[in-house]
Amino acid sequence: MSAARSHQARSVGTRAAKNALFDAFASVAKALSSGRRAEILELLAQGERSVEQVAEAIDQSVANTSHHLRVLATAGLVRSRRDGNHVRYRLAGNVVAEFWAALRIVAANQVAEVEWLARAYLGERDEREAIGHEELIRRLDDLEVIVLDVRPRLEYESGHIAGSRSVPLDEFDDALGTLPEDVEIVAYCRGPYCVYADEAVRRLRAAGYRARRLEDGYPEWQRRGLPVTPAPDAPPGAVLLR
Repeated sequence: MSAARSHQARSVGTRAAKNALFDAFASVAKALSSGRRAEILELLAQGERSVEQVAEAIDQSVANTSHHLRVLATAGLVRSRRDGNHVRYRLAGNVVAEFWAALRIVAANQVAEVEWLARAYLGERDEREAIGHEELIRRLDDLEVIVLDVRPRLEYESGHIAGSRSVPLDEFDDALGTLPEDVEIVAYCRGPYCVYADEAVRRLRAAGYRARRLEDGYPEWQRRGLPVTPAPDAPPGAVLLR
């Protein structure tokens, strides 16, 4: 028996072995002790990004962002690859996206402050204004709705709801005049705590359009196995030909 196996046999069932195991579980939670690292998970749920792109999105220096990404990588939450002079990061699998979604749900249910903070960031929401996945699929099939992806264009190119149109929020006002007025418009963005879709719906309604937001965002749609472009098995960093 090797020395390592012999040590493992002696440690089975001991307090030290149990402590080490549960410390390993806790290391994942420790990696998310920073709100900026939690924000990075939400960003990477939209698709792969370079360190510089992540830094710009979360309004941090490249040095700080690199540190956050290394912490997440050490905890096994993200993976990296070299792309020329850049290092690009992505989530370490769908299980990480599911973990991030579950963490949000637990926080929303157990931390009273989250509801107030969400309202302060997103504004007042009427849940009747949201459209669910099944209804949107049906209405897309019947050509009864136009779907707008209002995330930054890079995120749209990394993957989007099949049939949706890219209209980033910073280009929104120019696009308003090109939208038909006799069809309802649905806007979506990064997830249930993303403000882009709420703002898009406000602007659309102010301009006289019938508009709603998707109940959550692109990552939730994708995890349900609903139609997306490009296909889920596309290579990392794949860019659409538009």
